[in-house]
Amino acid sequence: METDKESIGSLKQQLAKLFEESLRAAFPDISDVPPLVAICNDPKNGDYQCNNAMSLWNKIKGKGTQFKGPQPVGKAIVENLPGSDMIENCSIAGPGFINIVLARQWIAKSVQKMLIDGIETWAPKLPVKRTVVDFSSPNIAKEMHVGHLRSTIIGDTLARMLEFSNVEVLRRNHVGDWGTQFGMLIEFLFEKFPNWEAGSTPAIGDLEAFYKASKQRFDSDPDFKERAQKAVVSLQGGEEKYRKAWAQICEISRKEFQKVYERLGVHLEEKGESFYNPYIPKALELLNEKGLIEESEGARVIFIEGKKIPLIVVKRDGGFNYASTDLTALWYRLNEEKADWMIYVTDIGQREHFEMFFSAAKRAGWLPSNENDYPKASHVGFGLVLGEDGKRFRTRSTEVVKLVDLLDEAKSRCKLALEERGKAKEWTAEELDQTAEAVGYGAVKYADLKNNRLTNYTFNFDQMLSDKGNTAVYLLYAHARICSIIRKSGRDIEELKKSGAMDLAHQDERMLGLHLLQFPEIVEEACTNLLPNLLCEYLYKLSEDFTKFYTNCQVVGSAEETSRLLLCEATAVVMRKCFHLLGITPVYKI
Repeated sequence: METDKESIGSLKQQLAKLFEESLRAAFPDISDVPPLVAICNDPKNGDYQCNNAMSLWNKIKGKGTQFKGPQPVGKAIVENLPGSDMIENCSIAGPGFINIVLARQWIAKSVQKMLIDGIETWAPKLPVKRTVVDFSSPNIAKEMHVGHLRSTIIGDTLARMLEFSNVEVLRRNHVGDWGTQFGMLIEFLFEKFPNWEAGSTPAIGDLEAFYKASKQRFDSDPDFKERAQKAVVSLQGGEEKYRKAWAQICEISRKEFQKVYERLGVHLEEKGESFYNPYIPKALELLNEKGLIEESEGARVIFIEGKKIPLIVVKRDGGFNYASTDLTALWYRLNEEKADWMIYVTDIGQREHFEMFFSAAKRAGWLPSNENDYPKASHVGFGLVLGEDGKRFRTRSTEVVKLVDLLDEAKSRCKLALEERGKAKEWTAEELDQTAEAVGYGAVKYADLKNNRLTNYTFNFDQMLSDKGNTAVYLLYAHARICSIIRKSGRDIEELKKSGAMDLAHQDERMLGLHLLQFPEIVEEACTNLLPNLLCEYLYKLSEDFTKFYTNCQVVGSAEETSRLLLCEATAVVMRKCFHLLGITPVYKI
């Protein structure tokens, strides 16, 4: 392919490069000064600022320098900037802050270049090649509930943002498919369906009800409990009959999970707890060789500095647990899958478990002791989903809400709203159905992602499905409106990209163009800090900037029609990429 279509890095990175050269030229004696470039807090001062002068002055004052303060230092940085058509002017404010105003023509050219070369050229550059994103991770034989929804949605968006940044992502579903509960389920299967081996899968029906009934039996019948405990041993010993029953139960569960993943448009590769089981003895042996494992009250444990309770890796009965599996999975991901960043998406209640097992991995030398070095492991915690009553979100019968029901309700509410607006008469049944699905599922996803993931959020259909304010519905409609402006113009947008030129003479055009250019650095920041809400904030501001531009600048029929249609198209392209990264399907008419 042509080399000029490669990623050009973000606007911030391009500015940082210029200031890096200038710092080297102005202060050749001071090595390794990273350029401190940031977006201006107050757009009245400029677009970006470089904040190196103050810290440089602190380094050189009193060392016989010819400078008389941070202001002259700032001036020297500006004077040594290499020539560039990117910057219109720089001014120095306060204690040496350098305010940068970008050249209008350069902004216009850069946005137009993206329209021709494609938005992939705006992909951020990240310091990682391969990551594991471990998300969703439901338990076999249990329904996926609202907590899994958050893990699935957040994990999928992180994976999509990393994939857009040209990182290879291993999307892992670490399902709970191993452990003591399987003895109970298998024994119950043998009892309820004596000829279970004859059919391909027994007609268990509702697996959740089956699980509850087997648990009740386990708690109330000592004979059954003993048989169930023996069944675990048989399963873990690899006995054929037990393995087969286990595989059937897992398969029924998987089919249920798949219904949710299909609705959400989420792809995962399953490597459950059972996958790592054969590797556990080796991993524990490695930890033991490092002298990390000690005996404590009959169990084998790793003591962690600053924690009262040790990390148990072998239980008193000789069985393995979460910690043994998680340490082994980490070892596998580092050594077999050669990943340089492991990202675990679970609720915030598991934070301490992750802190402890990451800490053990650092003691073992599997992970570097410095947080910022690679390979690294990160726990992406998230808060609870609450109901209107401020308590954990449940149905009236205090059951955990089933995910499939939740998504179906979002879709049917959207369909009803569209029908009320008379769309059933205008559209085909298929168009109506697809739009209701895109908007309904998109609304559920966006309501989750727009919050800082660490906070709890209240699940409220009316708010989610409102077409006003910071909601997916408002944003999807905004996108559809842009598409309709372009359609109504009757112009061939592909032709305009090649023949037309963009000019951002009006201040609202320039502001929109600049905001479009900031897309790559926002994605980079959202990836680096593992915060999808940054992308949602960007998208919402983009639609607000577009509304302001459209209110104040006539598009169709104006002297600037060509330029403004190109700006509309660029906005739609960036919006669609944001939707894609958030796992939301765009709509083109409304």
